[in-house]
Amino acid sequence: MEVEVDEKGLKSAGAELLKDGRRGLRIRGWEIESRKRSILNSSALQQWEQTLHTSHFPEMIFGESCLILKHLGSGTKIHFNAFDALAGWKQEGLPPVEVPAAAKWKFRSKPFQQVILDYDYTFTTPYCGSETVEFDADKDGSGEISAGGSGLHWEDCEEQLDVAALTLKEPILFYDEVVLYEDELADNGVSLLTVKVRVMPGSWYLLLRFWLRVDGVLMRLRDTRMHCVFGESTNPVILRERCWREGTFQALSAKGYPTDSASYSDPSIISKWLPVIMHQTQKFIIRGNL
Repeated sequence: MEVEVDEKGLKSAGAELLKDGRRGLRIRGWEIESRKRSILNSSALQQWEQTLHTSHFPEMIFGESCLILKHLGSGTKIHFNAFDALAGWKQEGLPPVEVPAAAKWKFRSKPFQQVILDYDYTFTTPYCGSETVEFDADKDGSGEISAGGSGLHWEDCEEQLDVAALTLKEPILFYDEVVLYEDELADNGVSLLTVKVRVMPGSWYLLLRFWLRVDGVLMRLRDTRMHCVFGESTNPVILRERCWREGTFQALSAKGYPTDSASYSDPSIISKWLPVIMHQTQKFIIRGNL
């Protein structure tokens, strides 16, 4: 999705693009930046192994890629990165999904290696973002490895994301999609964590999505949506909706849905078919002085 916005459109919305080669913009007291970097190198991966106490990682980790949303007045920063997501995977420690016996051999790294899948090789994560508070407005937090942030206080709430507002024909001032990690499960499916953001004159909206398909066995979708409407208040409210869906190929087949993996390539369509196993809506009120 390519978005082209002229300087006039940005100025009328009170926004300006970031400088010095950075990708993003400043708007209504927020600085929003995306960084897309190459796959993690071997030396950095060794550091991650030592910190996370594991040698199991997705095939492709974009360790320096991230999305950062910072409220300049309070120093509140919400950001999304692969390290914290994998820390969440390690902590949750789900049991491994059973792989069809005929496909197990694909996981071998050597011809006659015995395959023992005694860890969650799907890299399913409960991660819904990282949070910190930076009191120095000039600090951008680049290059650091964190352990999940300082834990802002999210309150359960009855409010729902304003879907109607999101469907308004507002111009999109900024859009990007950042891949955090990906694994093809030895050609046995897909495990993918991405975050998308779009910024309009009236609000910003993002979707963090973990998508898993183990061919012939299981599909899992974990979505985190956040929305913040720009207003006159000095205390902006961020709504966060988390929704987890999961279903087996067998259960979907029993309902008359297709059984071939090719029919399950688009998680946006498949989400309507998968049962909800967890749903939560929360809000966070940004105070001018935390």
